[in-house]
Amino acid sequence: MSPGYSTLDVEARAEQAVTYFKSGYNCAQAVYMAYADLFGMETKTAAVIAAPMGAGIGRMREVCGTVSGAALVAGLAIPCDDPHDLDSKTRCYALVQQVADRFREANGSIICRELLGIAPIKESPVPSPRTEAYYKKRPCVELVRMSATFIGEALRKL
Repeated sequence: MSPGYSTLDVEARAEQAVTYFKSGYNCAQAVYMAYADLFGMETKTAAVIAAPMGAGIGRMREVCGTVSGAALVAGLAIPCDDPHDLDSKTRCYALVQQVADRFREANGSIICRELLGIAPIKESPVPSPRTEAYYKKRPCVELVRMSATFIGEALRKL
């Protein structure tokens, strides 16, 4: 019962994710928002839902926010609203693992602090200012593009 994503313009969605990120949304929001409309969700609602997942979940530098954003898209694509529907859970988890494995293969990790090359320290919850220098020193723009591409390509195969 695929909703038919075979003609999905993944490149345009990935570029939209990058645009969201460069406009100030966090990494998870950027990926999630780029696909939310496919599921009848308003952009503002998507931004609210994905906000806590940014910067490695609440700026704790754990799982990369782009991977979390892609996982949230997977949850929309393969809803698991019945706790007894093991088939849906399995299919959703498989989709998340597929995207995460592809991301890990491309980057060596799905952990934010490892991707950024920073020590595991407790960081302030205050986001870093988005300046030109911020975008130049971090791989986040490309990671946003990559995760948005990976989840889009996976959706096309559903």
